[in-house]
Amino acid sequence: MQIAVVGSGYVGLVAGACFADLGHDVIVVDNDQKKLSALNRGEVPIHEKFLPELLHRHRGVRLKFSDDLETAVRASSAIFVAVGTPPTEHGEADLSYVESVARGISGAINSYKVVVEKSTVPVYTSDWVRKIILRNGAEAEEFDVASNPEFLREGTAVTDFLYPDRIVVGADTPQCAAVLREIYAPLADGSYYMRPDAIPRPDRAQIPPPLIVTSAKSAELIKHASNAFLAMKISFINAVASICESVGANVQQVCQGIGTDSRIGPRFLSPGVGYGGSCFPKDLMAFRAVARECGYDFRLLDEVMRINEEQRHRFIRKVRSALWTLRGKKLGVLGLAFKGGTDDIRESPAILLIHSLLQEGCQIAAYDPAARERAQEALNSSVTMTEDAYEAAQGADALLILTEWEEFGALDLNRLKAELKYPIIIDGRNLYDPEIMAAAGFTYYSVGRPAASPEPISGRAADTRTKKGTRS
Repeated sequence: MQIAVVGSGYVGLVAGACFADLGHDVIVVDNDQKKLSALNRGEVPIHEKFLPELLHRHRGVRLKFSDDLETAVRASSAIFVAVGTPPTEHGEADLSYVESVARGISGAINSYKVVVEKSTVPVYTSDWVRKIILRNGAEAEEFDVASNPEFLREGTAVTDFLYPDRIVVGADTPQCAAVLREIYAPLADGSYYMRPDAIPRPDRAQIPPPLIVTSAKSAELIKHASNAFLAMKISFINAVASICESVGANVQQVCQGIGTDSRIGPRFLSPGVGYGGSCFPKDLMAFRAVARECGYDFRLLDEVMRINEEQRHRFIRKVRSALWTLRGKKLGVLGLAFKGGTDDIRESPAILLIHSLLQEGCQIAAYDPAARERAQEALNSSVTMTEDAYEAAQGADALLILTEWEEFGALDLNRLKAELKYPIIIDGRNLYDPEIMAAAGFTYYSVGRPAASPEPISGRAADTRTKKGTRS
């Protein structure tokens, strides 16, 4: 099938490359000439596993890049809208880009088309897209509007697309549903997975994935509700971790105990410095705004966001507890991206924490395997970017782990200890076992677990072991 994908950002580029890998002919449309030129040269603008291979495999054959929306629409049976929906000052999703694309599509419809919302949008957006296209001259029988939400995690987006937990198709007519079923047929019937050149199967993948057909409004709500629930799960376990610190319990053991319950599951039960990225913060605000417009005060979402912000403040207090004063302290920081496996620093807890530490008067040397260039732009020259983790630790009063990159959990501890001025590690991602770190000679702080040290921790830092007086 001929497909147009409007928007070459994170979602649009991954979707376009994956649709091409399923055997469709894809035109990715964008009005950013600099980005289009880079893509046509074979440059990959984001750090995403398997994306370079797919672009190399299909660029110029099944996958093309263009700034001509009208031509792409005329040539395609389905047009996937994957443009940005940034938050407004009041937290609602800004749908002006979606509206602009809808107007552009309306003038190019020359046969039956399915216009598909791929961007994360609030409920009723499909109704508005339909109204905009009709107002601009298209006939009602010439098109349908569908919702096909994405459930992509940065760092594993390609495998999430090709090996999804489910495919959600929000279609209000049988004809519209049939087009989307055809597009996803290689996944839904399992034929893609029999190909020798298929992207490798990840663990826990269900083959073939279920294809769920709903109304467009239900599909729009599924996306927001999914992200809100996952964010709630993260904030819940971070709140539990705070209680663990107060009573001297181990949150890792608590996670094991509740995560083995089949009704709960272990995923997203990883305490840390809070969620971030381009989806959870934005989508929670948008979902809350939708609820308010519908007359429902979704106060649970307010608390999820409050806990997430408080988690960063708790981590700063933990650093202060370990070092007493912060002004003039030299800190090594491992991790700048909002999570491991990506170079995305949008709403990154690591960046937000670094800003707070800089305001406290700290000097910071930081390392990230993929996000250094993006982070340097956000932090200007305030932070020294290093070439590896050991250089970041060199001469530091303490080392902070803020992103869960795999390599950060496999460091040479003897070398790391030799680089640090003081063997103090404050781990915001719980990558190490406290007993192992103490045996290696480190004073080690983590999230929701008792602090560990070669010697008994005394004074204020010992508060993390006691029920009363906890400051971290």
